Amino acid sequence: MTGFARTETAGRDRPDLSPSVAARHACRNGMATHTAGVANGFVQGNLAILPEKLAAAFHRFCQLNPKPCPIIGMSDVGDPRIPALGLDLDIRTDLPRYRIWRDGEIVEEPTDIMAHWRDDLVAFVLGCSFSFEEALLEEGLPIRHIERDVRVPMFRTNIACSPAGPFAGPMVVTMRPFKPADAIRAIQITSRFPSVHGAPVHIGLPQSIGIADLAKPDYGDPVPVEADEIPVFWACGVTPQSVIAAAKVPFAITHAPGLMLVTDLRNKALAVL
Repeated sequence: MTGFARTETAGRDRPDLSPSVAARHACRNGMATHTAGVANGFVQGNLAILPEKLAAAFHRFCQLNPKPCPIIGMSDVGDPRIPALGLDLDIRTDLPRYRIWRDGEIVEEPTDIMAHWRDDLVAFVLGCSFSFEEALLEEGLPIRHIERDVRVPMFRTNIACSPAGPFAGPMVVTMRPFKPADAIRAIQITSRFPSVHGAPVHIGLPQSIGIADLAKPDYGDPVPVEADEIPVFWACGVTPQSVIAAAKVPFAITHAPGLMLVTDLRNKALAVL
């Protein structure tokens, strides 16, 4: 799989574009790959779009569940722009792939949502663990899914989220394997990034959080865990998708897991010293 920014092809004919803008323009032009390792240095976000009548309850859900659902941007009603995340950003076209939900079921996975946009919709952008991965890589910690150029493995757990209105359901987590000493360092590093999930929610013993088989993720792609490694689990911004399914929300739009919104925010700006 060839990623548009991983091969530095996006925006090559437009050297005036930043990597984040080039990534969004590539999405508008039909690129639909996973975004791990894309536009290094820039914050990526999970997406949840809901009708205005459900937006307040979902906002409350995020407030009650800041680990999986840290809000980094929110649109006005009916407005596809979020200038705080990018002046040219258009939430309808600037992700590689979307999911259209009806009554809690995925009915379509388009590469843009122009045909689905409505004047009553509110977009929420949630922090993504790809941001703290940059800090992990800078410390020399290996990240298996980036090494293999696949999507991070994601799992539904038995960890219940705090409910708000119709929104309730299980937390989703991402998994990265590390040797024990590296796992300790990873905890220290990621705890400095609370707005993009922060420290892990669980280490080792996947069965104790309801994960039966690490080789069968609910979203993303499997990666091997070696005999001298332990699985480390972080809260994940795909959690709203498990909640939308559980609540059978009549209509919603999300990103396709692993195919994120690239913003103009800098990862380093999110670190808490």
